Parts: sequence; structure tokens; C-alpha cells
Amino acid sequence: MTLVEKLASFVVRASYDDISEAARQQLKIRILDALGCAIGALEGTPIQRLRVHIEEFGGKPLATLIGGGKTAPDRAAFYNSALVRYLDYNDSYPTRGETCHPSDNLGAVLAGCEYAAKSGKELLTALAVAYQIQGRLSEVAPVRAKGFDHTTQGAYAAAAGIAKALSLDVAQTANAVAISGTANNALRVTRTGKLSNWKGLAYPNTVFGATHAAFLAMRGITGPLEVFEGNKGFMEAIAGPFTLDWQHENLEAVLNSSVKKYNAEFHSQSAIEGLLELRAAHQLRPEEVERIELDTFDVAYHIIGGGEEGDKQRISTKEEADHSLPYMLAVALLDGTVSPAQYEPQRILREDVQSLLRKVQVRSDADLSSRFPQEMPCRLRVVLKSGEQYSTEKRNYEGFATRPMSWESAKGKFERLAAPYADQQLLLMIETMVAHLEDVEVRQLSEVLAKVGGKNNE
Repeated sequence: MTLVEKLASFVVRASYDDISEAARQQLKIRILDALGCAIGALEGTPIQRLRVHIEEFGGKPLATLIGGGKTAPDRAAFYNSALVRYLDYNDSYPTRGETCHPSDNLGAVLAGCEYAAKSGKELLTALAVAYQIQGRLSEVAPVRAKGFDHTTQGAYAAAAGIAKALSLDVAQTANAVAISGTANNALRVTRTGKLSNWKGLAYPNTVFGATHAAFLAMRGITGPLEVFEGNKGFMEAIAGPFTLDWQHENLEAVLNSSVKKYNAEFHSQSAIEGLLELRAAHQLRPEEVERIELDTFDVAYHIIGGGEEGDKQRISTKEEADHSLPYMLAVALLDGTVSPAQYEPQRILREDVQSLLRKVQVRSDADLSSRFPQEMPCRLRVVLKSGEQYSTEKRNYEGFATRPMSWESAKGKFERLAAPYADQQLLLMIETMVAHLEDVEVRQLSEVLAKVGGKNNE
């Protein structure tokens, strides 16, 4: 058997009974968290443009759009995944050479499960499959340093997740994963230099292609089964050799993922929590600050601190702001929080934050780097114009895998994000359905999600 056929066998034999109770609970937290992110993104400008695009092009109404309406499953997967991703507030899975966001796969799994009339148990299983594949491939076959985006491994995960949702057999699943993996090798330039809307749409586009690939495979279309180990395949062309024994994989990867406490790039979470703790403890006033010094691990420095992925002190858009440690720390000190409101254009361009972010100094530290990803360590010092200094050191934050967010905290985040688009009764209905997903049909959940934002299916 080829490697992709072994992966497909893992997907087909995966069962809800294989998921531990702890993993089931964390999957539900990730789903509630992702739905909050999705509902909170309904008025985003790129999202509105996608909605116009989908409505103009149409699609057979087989899968529900969050916020109302139906379209073809691949387009529903694309749109709903864009909602989950747009705020850059959903979960993360950190590894030494890669960080991905496995709840990006929820849009594909929802569309597949709704189309195939599946249960909540089957939704949890398909999502657990996607988490496992994306997380494990990110661990053993990182591609960021080679110039490719983390969506590259996601092409395999999303296709496997929707193949599970559609109950494809081993041959069909292998073909779906092979087609998607071959066709979706994305460049890391998406997240370097001057950032664009594509930062938030790259994974939804991968989900669109993966869903398309799964339905093609369902019809009998075949793909290159040597996608991993073959001549000019993934190993030879991109990742290099690696081993992964799918016969002995489980469905517990979600336990290694983390939920974001703040609406900020994942690697910033501990630093923001630390700065807000200093702000509260010492009543720090931004106008009295001479400089903010942050020592962090190399991944954070290179992605959001001004290292190899570009200058992070020239900030004018949401995409640049939520990938800039100087901006995020500056706005946290000024506003006492980092939420979607901190990325409104008028907030980003105000002189107070533009001036303060230039006082933020970010450095990479070898000792801190050696502790990531088991920890998210940082050392933070605020130096005042008076000469006074306040400092703290962090190992993690609330929401990190070793300090997981509780269901109650996840509910609080969900309600803060979704409240502008749903009344309390609707919010409670969604929370209850997710909490008891085993007793829910996916079409029932989709019907409720169609009611947010003031729109419905009629």
C-alpha cells in the first residue's frame, strides 16, 4: 500500500468510540470557539465580498451558510471556513517548525456532514480525523522554512475530514486526499512582507479545493496515489523524508491544540497576557512609557516580531496589525484588551498606537526558543520615562494546551463575539447543541446557524 492508502485506512476505521472523553470535550470547545469566531466575522469587508461572489455565481442549495442561505457544499465549505478564519481568533496547533489552525477544517466537515445527513457524533469523528492528520503532518513534515504555507498539510487534513463525513471507502478517501494534496501546495509569501486579505482566505481556499476533491473521488475520479513518496511527490519536492505510522495513530491531537484568549496571532498570547497583568498591577499609563522590551522565542520573533517575515512597525491594515507584536502590545497597553475592535481601521491608524508601537523592542532569546512549543515563554519589561521598571516572565497563557480554557470561559468568548448577531435565546440554543452534540443531527445545527446575523433560509 502507498502512504496515502495507509492514511485512508486510518480515516475509514476511525470511530467516535476511539475519541477519549477529554478529547471529545476539547473538540466541543473548539467547535463553539470556531462558531463564535465565524459569527463575529459576519460583517467583515472581505466576508461581504465573498457573499456577493457566492450569491452571483450560485450553487445547488445543499449546504447551509452561517448567517443564512444555502449553496453547493464546496462553496459553503469555503464561505464558512472564511468566517472561522477571518478574525484570526480561532485555535492553533504549535510544533517546532509549523503552526496551523485545525478548526479551519470545520467548514468542510460541516458541509460534508450536512450533505450526507450525518449525526453530531459523526461530525466530531470527522473533525477529530482532520485535527489528527493536520497536527501530525505539521509535526513530522513542516514546510514553513522551505517557503510553503501551513495550508499545505491542511490540504490532506481537510480532504480526509470531508471524506470521513461522506463515508467514502478506502480507495475513494485515498483518491480524495491524493488529489487535494497534489493540487494545493501554497507559498508562504501569503504571510510575509505586506499582508493582504489572502492571509485569511488561503485556508478557506484549500478547504474549497479539498471539498471539491472529495466529491470528485466520490464520483470515481482517481488521484496520484504516490503523492507522498513518489517521484516529485510531497517528500521529494517539498518536505523531505519522514515517517508516520497511521496504523498506530489515535484521535487525540486536539489535546495538543490551544485556544486563543486574545484576538491576536497565536504566538503573541503569553506576551499580551503578561503585559495586561503588569498594566493592572501597576496602573501603567501609556504616556509614561519610555519603551517596552520583549524577549521571546524565535518562532514568534520571526513571524510577528520583525524577523525573517518582515518589518512589523509599519502597520496600516488589519492583516498587518494582527501579525505585529509591536502593534498588539501597544494596543493592549492602551485599551486594556485585544479584541476585534482593536482592528478597526480608525483604531489602527490613530496616533496613540502608531507612536507607542515604535517603542516596542522585540528580541529572540535562545533559552526561550528551546522551550517552545512545550511552553509559550517570554520575558517582558516596561521601562517608564521616570526610570522605573516593571517586568514579568510567562510560561503560557489561559487557553494554552497545558493550561486549557474551560467550557465556561469558552462560552464567555463565544457570547462576546456572537452577541451582536444573535439574541440570548439563539446563543443558548447554539451552546446547548454543541455541548450535547452527540444527541444532535448536523442539519439541526445548520438550521440554527442560519438564523444568526438576522438572516434565515427562507
